[in-house]
Amino acid sequence: MALRTLPVPDGLAGERVDAALARMLGFSRTQAAELAAAGSVRLDGREVGKSDRLPAGGWLEVDVPDPRAQAAPEPEPVPGMGIAYEDDDVVVVDKPVGVAAHPSPGWTGPTVVGALAAAGYRVSTSGAAERQGIVHRLDVGTSGLMVVAKSEAAYSALKRAFKERTVDKVYHALAQGHPEPTVGTVDAPIGRHPSADYKFAVVADGKPSVTHYEVLEMLPAASLVEVHLETGRTHQIRVHFSALRHPLVGDLTYGADPVLASKVGLTRQWLHAVRLGFAHPLTGRWVEVTSEYPQDLAHALETVRAAYR
Repeated sequence: MALRTLPVPDGLAGERVDAALARMLGFSRTQAAELAAAGSVRLDGREVGKSDRLPAGGWLEVDVPDPRAQAAPEPEPVPGMGIAYEDDDVVVVDKPVGVAAHPSPGWTGPTVVGALAAAGYRVSTSGAAERQGIVHRLDVGTSGLMVVAKSEAAYSALKRAFKERTVDKVYHALAQGHPEPTVGTVDAPIGRHPSADYKFAVVADGKPSVTHYEVLEMLPAASLVEVHLETGRTHQIRVHFSALRHPLVGDLTYGADPVLASKVGLTRQWLHAVRLGFAHPLTGRWVEVTSEYPQDLAHALETVRAAYR
């Protein structure tokens, strides 16, 4: 850790701690919030939370992670993490639930980056120090396929492909109730939730976000849905289905029924990245990889099916 001591600028007086730190240190707001949650932010010697407001004339002390320490994350094997595809330039991992893509302030659990390092993989050194090789992410609570760049050329090409939306990202989700129409598109901007900073919402000034879906199987209590992402916002599928009033089964953060989640034995949202397709960054050959449902999701789906047979 490195200690940063910063005066509160007059222009940021009254701002929340996380919003102000994000501007002052160039972090994302999520990273700033994680630092506050970890007790790493003090105002005039007193620990403050992410939602506290800053006074003019105050002094902040922030324990900032040393980027040199994060450049080589601690190798840590991750049981259950599979390799779905690999060659000299890319590796596609099948990420279990409970694993982050890369280290971040406040996260002490396993990461894809650490698991690859433990397995002896060398990945691209491009990108931020703590997320080298990572070109896209899955939430900690979402399982499934992620592609990681091994070569520098692959990193640049894959980042461009994600930006240009030429990567085919397909998810399966179990949504409560029955979305209507059964084939549709949600085109609604997503941004920070206006009153709950730890989650996101459809808001007028959010970033453009487009989700395409098709119901694959309709059950009395829920629907198995295939989802294609046109954009890749944080929590996008979860937010859009919550906005449709069909939250994902098990997703208590976004309004799911806790009774149903308990009945099917879920402690996370029913969401899995089942297919990933992309043009190989060097050869242009189309690469497509699929992933089976993990045990907890397969059990939950079968429980919903069995309850109504």
